[in-house]
Amino acid sequence: MRLANTTKVALRALRRNKMRSLLTALGLIIGVAAVIAMQSIGNGAKSQIEAQIASLGQNVITVFPGNFTSGGMRSGWGGASSLTVEDAEAIAREIPGALAVSCESRSREQVLANGLNWNTQVQGESPDYLQIRAWPCATGGTFSEQDVRSMAKVAVIGKTVADQLFPNQDPLGQTLRIRNIPFKIVGVLSAKGFNLFGQDQDDVVLVPYSSHMKRVARRTNLGSILVQAVSAEQIETVQQQINDLLTQRRNGREPDFTVRNQVEFAQMATATSKTMTILLLVAAVVSLVVGGIGIMNIMLVSVTERTREIGTRLAVGAHGRDVLVQFLLESVVLSGCGGAIGIVVGIVASRLITHFMGWPVIVPPVWILISFGISTLVGVFFGYYPARKAAQLDPIEALRFE
Repeated sequence: MRLANTTKVALRALRRNKMRSLLTALGLIIGVAAVIAMQSIGNGAKSQIEAQIASLGQNVITVFPGNFTSGGMRSGWGGASSLTVEDAEAIAREIPGALAVSCESRSREQVLANGLNWNTQVQGESPDYLQIRAWPCATGGTFSEQDVRSMAKVAVIGKTVADQLFPNQDPLGQTLRIRNIPFKIVGVLSAKGFNLFGQDQDDVVLVPYSSHMKRVARRTNLGSILVQAVSAEQIETVQQQINDLLTQRRNGREPDFTVRNQVEFAQMATATSKTMTILLLVAAVVSLVVGGIGIMNIMLVSVTERTREIGTRLAVGAHGRDVLVQFLLESVVLSGCGGAIGIVVGIVASRLITHFMGWPVIVPPVWILISFGISTLVGVFFGYYPARKAAQLDPIEALRFE
């Protein structure tokens, strides 16, 4: 009963000063709302990046051209390439963990069809490319190994290219001209949207890599090599095996390639968003601390204002711990209510951000619990000193206080 009566006294004291109680809790409301909103934005951004990484395919390893030296001329990463078709064939042949391999050769070209033209990315690929990228055809199919060997003039186009060159038409079986070379369209890719670099993945034309290298780009080396590992657990092992194999094939020459896996791309892509989330979270925590200091300040003022009330309670038989519990309860109720209101405000703010700005947000349930717990602890931590000060008042001196 003693605790119940103390709780009633504490709540009655807070109701007497509703506006002051609300303003005292405002710092915590803002802090908790900021924590919820920032975590929601951070989780949404992370989820979007992970989805974009997944759109690149599963368990993908990419071999890029690296530093290059030829005839005394030196070039940095990506400046030139000495990757060959033989390198890709060696990876497919000698590395058991390589499930699929695709040679890549790329260039931007002005393509023509149906009396229209469009500047797009033309990629020379192997038949395994669509398997590696987990990219099915909406209609038609892809080219075959026989098409690669014969340098066939066949193409698979993305949805953007189909929409631009064949509006309201079926592109299958029609002719697409690349550098005035006719390519027969054998498939249309399903839509993938934009990747994490902001590029439209559907704005592409795929042709056999041999056709691209010999007929379109007229080059002898590959732009890159895509490899799909048999499982996520073997990505690092396969990556190291590729690195060792290509180094061995260079006979001790300086490595002219770089091997990267999908996990590394994801880490690089999320690094900036993680940093921003942490910085914003620190700002939100600072707001919580400021709110806690506000609670301490108001509780100290309250102790001063109610000194005679405290002295009266102590004089009629209340114990110091009853006064301690009363003021501590007032502090915890303030912080708890502030935390609860802050959670609601944070969730509403997250929804408004999605509605008006189009940012993806995911409200994390665990952070709702953490935020409420932290706000309650702030009340206990910053409310203890004023409560202890009130409990230690001398009843005689308190009754004399004017």
